[in-house]
Amino acid sequence: MTVLSNSPLPVSSYRGIFLFCTAVALFAVMDSFAKYAGQFFNPLQVVWARCFFHILLLVIFLGPSNGLDLIRTNNLKMQILRSMLLLGATICIFTAVKYIPLADAGAIAATSPLFVIVLSVLILKEKISARRWAAVACGFVGAMIVLRPGLSMVHPAMFLVVLMSLFYALYQLTTRHLAGVDSSSTTAFYSVLVGTVVMSCVAPFIWVMPDLMGWLLLALVGLLGGVSHFIMIVAFKYTTASTVAPFNYTQLIWMAVIGYFAFGNLPDGMTILGAAIIVGSGLYIIHRERVNKEA
Repeated sequence: MTVLSNSPLPVSSYRGIFLFCTAVALFAVMDSFAKYAGQFFNPLQVVWARCFFHILLLVIFLGPSNGLDLIRTNNLKMQILRSMLLLGATICIFTAVKYIPLADAGAIAATSPLFVIVLSVLILKEKISARRWAAVACGFVGAMIVLRPGLSMVHPAMFLVVLMSLFYALYQLTTRHLAGVDSSSTTAFYSVLVGTVVMSCVAPFIWVMPDLMGWLLLALVGLLGGVSHFIMIVAFKYTTASTVAPFNYTQLIWMAVIGYFAFGNLPDGMTILGAAIIVGSGLYIIHRERVNKEA
């Protein structure tokens, strides 16, 4: 069984895949810098930097060409909700990676597409085939293998990653809802607007004054996030979301590699097995979605 179509992709699609994989790799690098920054700063201060420097980048590059259109939206409530969900997901993952290996966090984070299926049934009342339900069940079995409840001491931060996956799944559903409602520039701006406002209110209470290197580290976290999102937006100009969906899982490889070389964390056999089951389930779901669309 193969996830990708047997028909050759146009040259532009390969360009889009390359850009998408670059963005995914940069997200893994951002998470690693967030983990490193967490050694010196409260994770909430790192989240502030992630939002603030990201939105600063958007204002500098999109502000002159978009003007007030950058903040004009046809669905303010949904944009705010989407931004709150992304903020929740960011707080969870940045806090979690301070305490657990990147590879473990990446494995559990890969359950997000499985949550999308479940939430599509509960919220959007979509009908899901028995095969896809079976794939979801297998994926969550894989998550249990990574978590290993009852077999070893589970760090509470692992459950923050589960919560992050749930938040991010809801974020994806709201993104679908906003498709075609607002411009991509407006949606990108609102993505980090709530995070910037909320975390700017929280930051004074947990603030640790950075030195020059500290400022550079915090700025790098935000700029990597902003650049990654921009590259991903460009990638979708050359290819479709369904084409690049399987390549989301390359982030697990990057997080395992970076985790080993930067922090000396090597995933154990159970984590690798659980991650393989989760990825396999996700790839099968992507395959079934393609089959259903082509039918």
